Amino acid sequence: MVVSLFAFAAGIFAWTLVEYAIHGWMSHRFVTFATALHQVHHRDPRAVFAIGAWPPTAAIAVLLMYVCGVTLATCFALGMVAGFALYELIHYRLHFARPAGRIEMRLRTRHLAHHYALEDRCLGVTTALWDRLFGTEPPPEELAALAPRMNGIEPLAGGSNAARVSALMRAVLPRLGFALRRGQVR
Repeated sequence: MVVSLFAFAAGIFAWTLVEYAIHGWMSHRFVTFATALHQVHHRDPRAVFAIGAWPPTAAIAVLLMYVCGVTLATCFALGMVAGFALYELIHYRLHFARPAGRIEMRLRTRHLAHHYALEDRCLGVTTALWDRLFGTEPPPEELAALAPRMNGIEPLAGGSNAARVSALMRAVLPRLGFALRRGQVR
């Protein structure tokens, strides 16, 4: 049990590097399929960048559990999926909600600095670890100077494009044998 939990936690940690690679390298540093998608998010932060990845990610996770059962590899993979889910939740909150505490305030300041002042810096959304390691973390005094301006940006009003995935899931799940009632899978 402890080893499985460790594998799950290692998967969450591994996700943070994947997050940095997708956001930093594939969306900013190099021109890839992700670049154009991510530019849409920079033009309109309501356009959630990774929202289309949820249906295949969920399908792979379910298939992995069905085929392989609970193994260290599946615990690690599910940790990565959980990391992805946490990233999505945090990223959404950074744009659409007031910070709930100091950590979220720091993450929001870094992320909004990335959006509005330092597009090639602050590439990690859930952690600054990889920015520090790969040299994309701005000096603390630069972030401190930007903080009042970033903290003055109001959370976005209205919704995001997340409703598209919800609609897709409502359309697909019944075909897979799941019945949806009041937004819950039964």
